Amino acid sequence: MAKVRVREGSSLLFVDFYYQGVRCREQTALTDSAQNRKRVQALADRVEREIRAGTFDYGAIFPASPKAARFAQAPGAPRLEVPTAPVPTASIPTARVVAVDVATPTLGEFSIVWRAEMMPQWRPLHARSVDAIFTAHLLPAFGERPIAAISKADVLAFRANLAKLPGRGNERLAPTTVNKVFGILRQCLTEACDRYDVPDPFKAVKRIKARRSDVEPFSLEEVEQIRTHIRKDWREYVTVRFFTGMRTGEINGLKWKYVDFEHGLIRIRETYSAGLSMEGAKTETSVRDIPMLPQVEHALRQRWEKRHLDSEYVFCNREGQPVDAHNFATRIWYPLLRYLELTPRRPYQTRHTTATLMLASGENPEWIARLMGHANTQMLFTVYSRFVPNLTRQDGRAFTGLINSRVGTPNALPPQPASTPAPAANLSALSRAQLEILVHSLAAGHEQTPALENTDERA
Repeated sequence: MAKVRVREGSSLLFVDFYYQGVRCREQTALTDSAQNRKRVQALADRVEREIRAGTFDYGAIFPASPKAARFAQAPGAPRLEVPTAPVPTASIPTARVVAVDVATPTLGEFSIVWRAEMMPQWRPLHARSVDAIFTAHLLPAFGERPIAAISKADVLAFRANLAKLPGRGNERLAPTTVNKVFGILRQCLTEACDRYDVPDPFKAVKRIKARRSDVEPFSLEEVEQIRTHIRKDWREYVTVRFFTGMRTGEINGLKWKYVDFEHGLIRIRETYSAGLSMEGAKTETSVRDIPMLPQVEHALRQRWEKRHLDSEYVFCNREGQPVDAHNFATRIWYPLLRYLELTPRRPYQTRHTTATLMLASGENPEWIARLMGHANTQMLFTVYSRFVPNLTRQDGRAFTGLINSRVGTPNALPPQPASTPAPAANLSALSRAQLEILVHSLAAGHEQTPALENTDERA
C-alpha cells in the first residue's frame, strides 16, 4: 500500500510504496501541511491504483527518479505517446529552448496525466473545451518541450502571439478567449512545476484585462413585439425564456418530468449543450426551482397539448431532439430582430431581460437572485441596477431628511428653489418608503414635500 511519510530533518513529504517486490521511496518538494498531504496522498492513491491495474509507468510518474530507468522496460508500463496537432498556432521560437539539468517530462506527456486526473471534477463540456485548447494551441507550441525548459519569457511570448491570432469576423482573439487559453496552460504548468520541483514560469504573471460584456436587455414593449411576431411554433419557447430567466442550456434541456404543474414549479436539474445532456447545472446554486408565472404556465400547458409524443423534452424539433441553439439563433432569432428593426442581440439577453424587468417591477432582489440561480444579489446590483433608474432614490434627500429628523437641524438641507407648491400626494398610493420620506420631510420643517416620482412605486 502506498503511504505518505515525512522525511526526518527536512519536513518534506515522500511516497513510500512497493513495486515489483522493490521498496520505492520518492521524494517531493512539498513540506508537511494538511493541504500538501492531500496532494501527495492523491498521488499515492494513483500509484497504488495503477500498480493494481498493471498500468503503472514509473518513468511517467517519477521521471527524475534513478529507479525510472530500472523499471523502464517492465511489463505493464507502456510509454505515453504525445498527441500531435495538425493545427499551427502561436508558437515559441526554438532558439528559446535552453538546456536544463532537471529531467522532466514534456508538456504533452504531462498534459495526458493531468487531464486524466482532473477529469472527475470537470463537466463533460468543459473537458471537451480543454482538449480542444490543447490540440489547437498548447500542444503545437509546447507539446515537445520539457517542463523545466519552459520559462516565463516563453509563456509571455506565447500570450503575445496568441493575442494576434484572428478571431470571429477577422478580428483578433478577444481578451476573454486569450485568458481562457492562458489559464488552462497556467493550471497545467503550475501543477507540473509543483510536482517536479522546478521554477514556476507563471510567477507574477497576471491576466489580461478584459472588458465586461455588455448587458442589453429588451424593454417590455420589445418583448411583446417579439412574442407577437415570432413563428407560432416558437411562441411558447420565447415566452418561457423571457419570463423565467432560464439559461440556454437549461431551457433546451428541460424535460417534462421536471415541469410540476401541481405545484407551479419548473425544476432545473439537467442542461443540454453541444449535443450532450448532463445532469446538474452550471453551478450549485443553479440547481433550483423556478415558480411559474401565469404567462409561463399558460405557455407550458399549450405546449403540453401539442407535445411530441415520443420525446421527453419540452421543446424539441420534429425528430424529438432538443432545440439546437445555433439553428434557433440563425434561422429564427436574428431574422426576426432584423424584421422588427431591433438591435441585434444574442438570445441569452432574454435572461438579462427577466432580471431587469423584475427589478423594475419592485420584486425582492434576494428572490430574484434565487430565481436566476445566483449565489447572492451582487450581480443584480452591479450589472442590472443601472437599467432600473427608479429602483431607488438618487438625489440624497431621503438620507438628509432622516438625519435632520433625528438631530433637529432643518437648515442642513440645501435651500429649495422657489416654485409652485406641489399638489397633495395620494397617500393611499404611496409605498412605505415614500411615506417615510414624506414624514421625515414634514418633521424637518420643509415647506415643500420632496418629489416622489423617483421613489420605489411599490403599492
